[in-house]
Amino acid sequence: MVRSEETKPQVKAAKTRGRPRSFDRATALEQAVLAFWEHGYEATSVSDLTRVMGIGAPSLYAAFGDKQALFAEVVAEYGTRYGSFTDRALAEEPTARAAVARILREAAAEYTTPDRPHGCLVVHAATNCTTPEVEESLRERRNANLVTLERRIEADIAAGELPADLDAAALARHTGAVIQGMSQQARDGASREELAAVAEIAMTIWPRT
Repeated sequence: MVRSEETKPQVKAAKTRGRPRSFDRATALEQAVLAFWEHGYEATSVSDLTRVMGIGAPSLYAAFGDKQALFAEVVAEYGTRYGSFTDRALAEEPTARAAVARILREAAAEYTTPDRPHGCLVVHAATNCTTPEVEESLRERRNANLVTLERRIEADIAAGELPADLDAAALARHTGAVIQGMSQQARDGASREELAAVAEIAMTIWPRT
């Protein structure tokens, strides 16, 4: 009886510790980013993910949750690692005009970088998406970007950098449309030079005081 009581804590501790992960989580997450970026949310299956991530389904669920939870983490990782050029431009450039010119110029480069999927994951992953929660989360992210840009334009109007009668919402939406169009054209094979030319033309519509 005493021997049985003494072994109980040891058994419990062994179960609590569990088996250590046999894969690098950051590397697996990066592979998931590339898979969703290339194929979109709906067309990327769990079996596709386990294959490119090099892990089994139980490990995927244990480390990341289900497919939808993994995708939410993928979008956050993409925004930090690949999509942050927009936030940097808005934070570092002195005017909305300068920030947007930089964003479009850098988008031409980022969306056509060799050896990784072209275009923007947040734009492309929503294509043919039939999962309402995922579709809505991507829409909210894109709309939030428009609001951020609109507020920056409004600040420049208030500072006299842009005309007082300028429609800030329309100009922000125009910029969003150009960025999304550049993303799709990059996936269709447009080169960096071709998209850079689109960016230059897009900036000609910006008014000056």
